[in-house]
Amino acid sequence: MKQITANIYQISLSIVNVFVIEGNGLTLIDTGPAGSADKIFAELKKAGKNPYNINRIILTHLHSDHTGSAAELKRKLKVPLLAHPADATLIEKGLSSRSGNGDQPMQLSPGAINWLIYHTFIKRAPKTIEPVKIDELINENDLIPVAGGLRIIHTPGHSAGHISVLAKNEGVLIAADSCANSAGLGLSILYEDRESGIQSIRKAASHNFEKAGFGHGKLIMKDAAKQMRQVFGRF
Repeated sequence: MKQITANIYQISLSIVNVFVIEGNGLTLIDTGPAGSADKIFAELKKAGKNPYNINRIILTHLHSDHTGSAAELKRKLKVPLLAHPADATLIEKGLSSRSGNGDQPMQLSPGAINWLIYHTFIKRAPKTIEPVKIDELINENDLIPVAGGLRIIHTPGHSAGHISVLAKNEGVLIAADSCANSAGLGLSILYEDRESGIQSIRKAASHNFEKAGFGHGKLIMKDAAKQMRQVFGRF
């Protein structure tokens, strides 16, 4: 478990990162793929945190690498799940992809590495999860009373209900899969609507923050907003 600030941590689950925020208990952002609950609990205990202090789970979007353990964690913890309404309906049906709902397939971002990762890993990823009830719908500009306030930024593109989370007092943006920092800062591998995704990244980057965490890739620990503005201003 990597410490980002005094109150924010990243847990790496091999293929995806999830985040923990202290303040009024613990808030978990995303749950990893199915079978991740024990790893999350172990990482928290190793860092001296009690997993049963988690009192809410925020889902940034519907994809199975972020929601796969949501139902299991909700059973263990008996805590509310929060998600944007555009993705919440599908999560409740157990769908983790709009293409699995009969909609248009996602758009692959340009580049040989993106093509390789998609065909090696993502193409085989589950299109379903265990259905689970979303207890609270969250929307643009909602403020969750944790760590001085977690501001919800609706960042559609990767999925229609994708959200990013700004911990303004901590100077941290949890960008989730709006973009990635795997082989350098750039687009995520897939988007439902790439152009909307680029506009969403620019919107998130218009806020002030020093550090950023991503669903996939490394943390940016300095000048994160500035770097995102520079990189995505060129698209």
